[in-house]
Amino acid sequence: MIELLTADTPNGKKISIMLEEIGYEYKLTKIDISNDEQFDPKFIKLSPFSKIPVIMDHENNESIFESGAILMYLGEKSGKFYDQPDRLEINQWLMAQMGTIGPMIGQHHQFHHYNPGKSEFGEERYFKITKRIYQELDNRLNVSDFLAGEKYTIADIATWPWIARHEWHDVGLKNFKNLSRWYSEISTREAVIKGYQFMNKKDLPPQP
Repeated sequence: MIELLTADTPNGKKISIMLEEIGYEYKLTKIDISNDEQFDPKFIKLSPFSKIPVIMDHENNESIFESGAILMYLGEKSGKFYDQPDRLEINQWLMAQMGTIGPMIGQHHQFHHYNPGKSEFGEERYFKITKRIYQELDNRLNVSDFLAGEKYTIADIATWPWIARHEWHDVGLKNFKNLSRWYSEISTREAVIKGYQFMNKKDLPPQP
């Protein structure tokens, strides 16, 4: 049994989507980050940087923090969406999400969505970076069906939830036809819809 300790964020949705995709039964333990539950000493023992998500694999008595590492672990454990011959390409696009796409778009959320008007510099900087990321992803998806090649992988699972907040970004997803195609195709997957709804069954992925 996998226990998923998480909140309803893009990083949290990565793992619920992956668990749905691989068909694993899992127990959901909600971490209320609005009330700083991620700073509870018990949680810090599992996640040293006080970040969600974390999984506990009770079958193997393992706990794993950092969403990218969790996706790699589940990909290896299940044998799905992380094929050995493609791992170099998958790892590069997964690390791009972990190191650039998520952190930079996350800053755009902070300045543009949560705290508008507090820093003109911050709003302009991260808007421009987010728009550039959209263009870079669009360029990649012009020559490849999915981020790491012609197969859907954990790199796509990691990135898609961040683009699923495109309404917050005010960049205009429809302006990027290849990214829109990729986003729409993934949005229709049954496991993605279930994983997106893991905390609220009424939620549906936003339309492009």
